[in-house]
Amino acid sequence: MPGRVVLFYPPYEGQPLGAPLCFLALSAVLRQHGFEPVLIDAAICPDYKEAIRSALDDAICLGISVLTGPMIRGAIAAATLAKAVRPDIPVVFGGWHPTLLPDQTLAEPFVDVVVRGQGEITFCELVHALETGTPLKNIAGISWKTGVMRTHNPDRPVEQLENLPAPAFDMIDFDAYERVEGTRKFAYATSVGCPYACNYCTDTVFYKRRFNALSAERVVRELTGLVVRYRIDEIALLDSNFPVDLRRAIAIAKGIVASGVKFRWTFQASTDFICRMTEEEIRLLGASGVMHMGFGTESTSEAVLKLMNKRHQRIDEMYETARRAAIGGIKVTFNLIFGYPGETEADRQTTFRTMSDVGRRYPNVRFSPNIFTPYPGIPIWPQLRELGIQEPRTLKQWGDLALGVNMLPWLQDANLARFNRMLDYFLVDAQVGRASQKPKASMVQSVTQLILSRPVRWRIVHGQYVLPWELWFAHFAESIVRRRSLIDGRELPTEAANVC
Repeated sequence: MPGRVVLFYPPYEGQPLGAPLCFLALSAVLRQHGFEPVLIDAAICPDYKEAIRSALDDAICLGISVLTGPMIRGAIAAATLAKAVRPDIPVVFGGWHPTLLPDQTLAEPFVDVVVRGQGEITFCELVHALETGTPLKNIAGISWKTGVMRTHNPDRPVEQLENLPAPAFDMIDFDAYERVEGTRKFAYATSVGCPYACNYCTDTVFYKRRFNALSAERVVRELTGLVVRYRIDEIALLDSNFPVDLRRAIAIAKGIVASGVKFRWTFQASTDFICRMTEEEIRLLGASGVMHMGFGTESTSEAVLKLMNKRHQRIDEMYETARRAAIGGIKVTFNLIFGYPGETEADRQTTFRTMSDVGRRYPNVRFSPNIFTPYPGIPIWPQLRELGIQEPRTLKQWGDLALGVNMLPWLQDANLARFNRMLDYFLVDAQVGRASQKPKASMVQSVTQLILSRPVRWRIVHGQYVLPWELWFAHFAESIVRRRSLIDGRELPTEAANVC
């Protein structure tokens, strides 16, 4: 009988993009070496605690993947349950958060091992060692403990994605995900890593600015084959910056068009790479099925972009990216970060004015504004500590750090209230602008646009927000979307932003 390995993906906010790709990748390697992975995803298994309880009999270990934020709460609940049901079972944490804070994660009584970084080979070696009772001291890429002593083995060299097997997509219950999401889709990664070193980003810490990609031929073969086999409508690429290798990106789009297989797909990028494409190449992206691109534009203040170490980000390229995407019939989402250390109200006003202008010119643009969230390991933590931000000291405390949770001492009380007022006007302006360009706008949208367009724009240009009658009217007329996913542009839960 193959040894069973239970893999649990905790609940998170918003609809799932599909089965957790990290565990499908692990499962492919585990099965190659004779193990039986059992995948439990809370997104389609509401009673996940009972599912874990039932799966633990004779299991070699329980593996849990964790991102910083509310996912940690479900991870703690699952690990605690596992130790109550089977005190002897090793509980292994992996993913972004444990990799960035392995010692703090390992300090929890319900965590026995942390798999750091790229986990496919590391986790398989660990499972084999746990099954056979082999010492863990020679497994690169793990942190482990005996009693109160914690040991951090050397890092494992990065394996090229091209050398790893395709994720175990056959394990996905596509019908179950379709019932939750409303469409047949899945997540896929053609690459990992980004060459840039933005000061607020964990990607540069996790992947160390190395771009590691599958070949264009393999991507086209796998994507088109999966679409046909499982009747897929949409694929969300999880790449940090898909078009880093422009030739490869264009080859993928060409290959999809040449295959004749039709599906929608989405990706994240930086505006400079899109601006290096020709207009014909942008049309090719649209023809291949690209429906959405997400961009971390963050700010239009040159001073703030310099503080963020985003020297590659140019204001004119934001406009150009929106224009080119429109040529290809592609929607875009611009992520915005407010409250970054050193940002002034004048900087925020600049961003609101510029992005309002972009939204008015290009109806294919959406915005996802967020208050700066200091995630673990980012390069500016020494500065943040000097500014009075207290870093969470336990795994549980990190679980309370959802995207947009405001822990910034310089954005409180009156400053926060004014920021919220500015943000509300910006979002109303964006929504009114799009409504004015719809050929078949509803009566409510038409009336709202007629009444609000000029006064809202005037307020944003001049920074005057006293007696916000336009906001009262707008909120009465229709709901305002505050946050969107950079991956596929879908609306995200408003409570996660915590900016009200």
